[in-house]
Order: sequence, then structure tokens, then C-alpha cells
Amino acid sequence: MSAFHFESLGSQHDRAAFSCGSPPLDDYLKTRARQDVKRLAAAVFVMVPDDAPTVVAGYYTLSATSVALEEVPEEFARKLPRYPFAPATLLGRLARDVQFPGTGRLLLVDALKRAYRQAGEIAAATVIVDAKDALARAFYESFGFRALRASANRLFLPMQTIATLTE
Repeated sequence: MSAFHFESLGSQHDRAAFSCGSPPLDDYLKTRARQDVKRLAAAVFVMVPDDAPTVVAGYYTLSATSVALEEVPEEFARKLPRYPFAPATLLGRLARDVQFPGTGRLLLVDALKRAYRQAGEIAAATVIVDAKDALARAFYESFGFRALRASANRLFLPMQTIATLTE
């Protein structure tokens, strides 16, 4: 397997060649990701092979969000201030090109580390993700994500848990 590095999406990246097998995720990178970056709607990070600096092997997006305290399990909610909402980081999209199997874990770990580092400057108590299907849900659950009360596919992972994973 190649060595990879992560960087912000830029004009040098070949988005047109990206294919993860999910048309909505492919379309997002190809047609909307750069606009979201320009409009500050999402931060888009790409995983690039060290030996091919224009190739997008995978990508993920992060943005600020909040979660209603009533949606999180009580054992987590009681550790938070009694505000109606808790600040969170949304891992909006995560995809890897079909040519780079087995790299989803690398993308997720980088996203979690980045979210944790940023939580020190812009508060976030948890990372939220919307799993697109049962397979994606199982992937996230294997890293400790748990379902919120409102939806089985909306999952969260507390920053305190991420801290123990990234140290």
C-alpha cells in the first residue's frame, strides 16, 4: 500500500477521476466540494498518495453543528452543561476511491484527530456522523460510535473517547 498524506482540497487535485462507487459521494466531490469550501459551508480534506500528489484517494468533510441534549444517551448528557444543545463537529461525508480499498480507516482516524485538535479552539463535545446505510453504520460502530436517540443512522462519538483513541 502507498503512503498517504492529508491536505485541504485544492485546485491541483484531480476530482474528476475520483470514484467511490456511491454516485452522491462522487458527485459531491466533483461538483460541489470546492464551492462548499469557498462558502465556508464545509472543510474538505483529501487523502493523497505521497507518490501521486494530484490523485484523490479519499476525502472527508468537517463542519460545525450541534446536537440536542435530549438526543444523546443520558450517561453522556449528564456530563454536559444543561444547555438545550451541545456543540459538535459533523463528519458530513467520508469516501475512498475504489482503487484504494482498506483506506477508510485512515480517513476516519485523520478526521477524528483533526476534529479533536480543533475542539481545543472551537468547542465540540462530540463528533456526529450520518451513516448512509447499514454497512456504513457498522463501520462507524466498529470505532465506538453510538446511535443517537432520534435515528439509528445518526451516530456520535464523544470527544473524550476520541482523546483516548488518538493519544
